[in-house]
Amino acid sequence: MIPLSVLDLAPIVEGSTAAESLRHTLDLAQHAEAWGYRRYWLAEHHNMDGVACSATAVLVGHVAGGTKTIRVGSGGVMLPNHAPLVIAEQFGTLATLYPGRIDLGLGRAPGTDQMTARALRQHLDRHEDAFPQDVVELQSYLADPDPAQPGQPVRAIPGMGTQVPIWLLGSSTYSAQLAAYLGLPFAFASHFAPEMLLQALDIYRRTYRPSDAWPKPHAMVGINVVAADTDEQAAWLFTSIQQRFLGMQRGQRGPLPRPIDPVVMETLWNPREKAGVQRMLTCTAVGGPATLRQQLAAIVEQTGADELIAAGAIHDHAARLHSYELLAAVGRSL
Repeated sequence: MIPLSVLDLAPIVEGSTAAESLRHTLDLAQHAEAWGYRRYWLAEHHNMDGVACSATAVLVGHVAGGTKTIRVGSGGVMLPNHAPLVIAEQFGTLATLYPGRIDLGLGRAPGTDQMTARALRQHLDRHEDAFPQDVVELQSYLADPDPAQPGQPVRAIPGMGTQVPIWLLGSSTYSAQLAAYLGLPFAFASHFAPEMLLQALDIYRRTYRPSDAWPKPHAMVGINVVAADTDEQAAWLFTSIQQRFLGMQRGQRGPLPRPIDPVVMETLWNPREKAGVQRMLTCTAVGGPATLRQQLAAIVEQTGADELIAAGAIHDHAARLHSYELLAAVGRSL
């Protein structure tokens, strides 16, 4: 049985609000805990009408406070937007409140456009090139105090000694190489950028340097999942994701669209756009339980994933819950 986790962008759907989205996030997390999911991660995005997870640490605390056992974390915090000390204090506080349940996934992209990135940072001098140094600095704040440096001048309080597990996230080989070098677990964002998935996993495993916390490499693969009782129902629900990705191709953002007839979907895009959407959604499983099992088994066999993390942007909340319930049942048989 391969471990399954949830990746939630707190989607704001057409006809709804951010407040309702956040209520649905907690409800899904509580159900995911009952269904046996290992982790519930929330992603940092900014200035996007269709997602409500901009204040990631706040939302992690909200979900952790409303659940009891499931691990809750970031998938991920975009570290260039923040000072490492601030993130160490935020997640150190979370780990103090919810010991043994907090994960810290880190990405090096801004998670938004350049204008918004400037508003977040006030300036863009803090570049992605500083990411390795920022990760190491962040590790030092969360580590046990160094007896060789009893007077460490800057400390994260809370944070110091919590040893919050750090994951590196990426959609290229860069973070795979860094995760291997630092002996950290690695999650690939193949739910929207699958092109370099296999190459990144190969580099990560082949060059991995064992660490005390992670003696072996651990690779998580991001996937999109839309499950329903029948293949036809799932295909209909899936058109919401297809419309969203088509909008991304066209530079259009907005709330998650309502599903439409798949036949109508074919009239919305030209061949180039359709190919682009299909390419971005390569790591996707859509269908009833039997179809889902086949698709997931193929992904696991191809990638050798140690864990799968599933994003499931579905317009109707009840259908989204049902999708994750079906996925949990299928996952127990993989």
